[in-house]
Amino acid sequence: MITVCIPTFNGEEYIGAQLESILVSPLIGEIIVSDDGSEDQTIDVVKSFNDERVKVVEGPRQGLIKNYEYLFSIAAGDYIFLADQDDVWLPEKVEVMLEHLQDADMVVCDCKVVDGQLNLLYPSFFALHHSGPGLVRNLLRNSYLGCCMAFRKQLLAYALPFPRALPIHDWWLGLIAEVFGKVTFIDRQLMLYRRHGGNVSATSERSQAPLVTRLRWRAGLAVALAGRRLDPR
Repeated sequence: MITVCIPTFNGEEYIGAQLESILVSPLIGEIIVSDDGSEDQTIDVVKSFNDERVKVVEGPRQGLIKNYEYLFSIAAGDYIFLADQDDVWLPEKVEVMLEHLQDADMVVCDCKVVDGQLNLLYPSFFALHHSGPGLVRNLLRNSYLGCCMAFRKQLLAYALPFPRALPIHDWWLGLIAEVFGKVTFIDRQLMLYRRHGGNVSATSERSQAPLVTRLRWRAGLAVALAGRRLDPR
């Protein structure tokens, strides 16, 4: 079964279009929407979908990373797809990624970068950010984009619980897959990645953190990965 994990927070403007695009696929077993305390009509929009696959839960209200950690802890599927609240999946996304997951533990698709009205900004996220696999490469410069990722549930045995002071969830998940599994990057745009200035996740943006902070992130990730390798789980 496939579980789609969607963290939400004040996403009423776009969540409906996102859910519509995901529900196109009959391969989806469940979509878990974990709301982190929205003050708009996000939950009402989600509940308006008359589809038993859509489930709404209350998030931990501790931010995006903790919300994803919670989602992963309750996901029932053998395959887990990550989704932002404001993107649009293309109809073939699930089928293509599931096919690649038969020979990989994690797959990452390319996407088109668009604005709030779905006007094209960049034809390829991969080309824009030089995305690709590789442990050292991605430890130095993360090219994992969460909303383009899907993985086998077995990886969560190594990924959870998240390390303390984790800078972003997708970076950690990608590195875990590099160490404990096989990663495939699919050179095909399978979704529209919406950038509108109000995104909950700023994964694709250049970090404004001081150099010392960025170095500390990388050191922390390396230490956490080493610890998981030594863990007899």
